[in-house]
Amino acid sequence: MKKKDIEYFRKLVTKRLENLLVEASETVSGMTGGVASFPDPTDRASLEADRNFMLRIRERERRLIVKIREALQRIEKGTYGICETCGSEISIERLKARPVTTQCIDCKTREEAKEDALGI
Repeated sequence: MKKKDIEYFRKLVTKRLENLLVEASETVSGMTGGVASFPDPTDRASLEADRNFMLRIRERERRLIVKIREALQRIEKGTYGICETCGSEISIERLKARPVTTQCIDCKTREEAKEDALGI
């Protein structure tokens, strides 16, 4: 992969990481704010449902943060853009679509087919 491509992806994943960390911080501060008192149980249930939904989103984002940090480590080691399964180069188009990917499209397709066959 060319140096300009590596720099493009470094900036892309770094910016995404920064955005996710800011959103996570805002969520924590928003949830630890003032205690709300709801005389209506429906309002309380609605608030709890919204909080649960937000926590599920943040959990997914937490896992993405881990993947982004791993991608940054691969960039530093010089292994970014190399398929961990077969060792071939991952296409730029795939990396643009999923910058944290560790597999080329062929290996990922085979893996997903195997998971489907096993019912995972």
